[in-house]
Amino acid sequence: MSRIGKKPVPISDGAKVSINGRNVEIEGPKGKLSYEHRPEVSVAVNEDEKQIVITRGSNERPSREYHGLTRALIANMVEGVTKGYEKRLEVVGVGYLAAVQGDVLQLRVGYANELKQKIPSDLTVTCPDQTHIVVQGCDKQKVGQFAAEVRSLRKPEPYKGKGVRYQGEQVKIKPGKSATK
Repeated sequence: MSRIGKKPVPISDGAKVSINGRNVEIEGPKGKLSYEHRPEVSVAVNEDEKQIVITRGSNERPSREYHGLTRALIANMVEGVTKGYEKRLEVVGVGYLAAVQGDVLQLRVGYANELKQKIPSDLTVTCPDQTHIVVQGCDKQKVGQFAAEVRSLRKPEPYKGKGVRYQGEQVKIKPGKSATK
């Protein structure tokens, strides 16, 4: 039995769960998310204990795989609509800066032109100062995907460490040409 899959998902205060066939909809103060689970597993809501229970139909390999996956995705949805998710990025480099103009994130990261990244409608992106970016939203996958796309515009380079990185990320700095002499 899947260790993760057999754990019930507790429903936080403020979250409303509804199941229509294979579609699970969770609504909370931060937003609304829906997920259509695979037919190999079944999802039920236990109203008395305020928890969601995921069970699998058989002991076949795909069924076992989707059991833990479905439980993890639903747990992430419950946490997302109640607490939300956040990723923080740092812009490191002389003259490098970030700014939000309407629904566009503008980055000046050493290229001849300014890079622009459109912000999805369900995410909140702010720049507390010119060298930090905060991405917030209720969908864990979308928050992580947007943060990864922004980071990929100018990854930290290994010689000086300049670029866009996650806050707290350690960049291994290589020695330059002069170190070999």
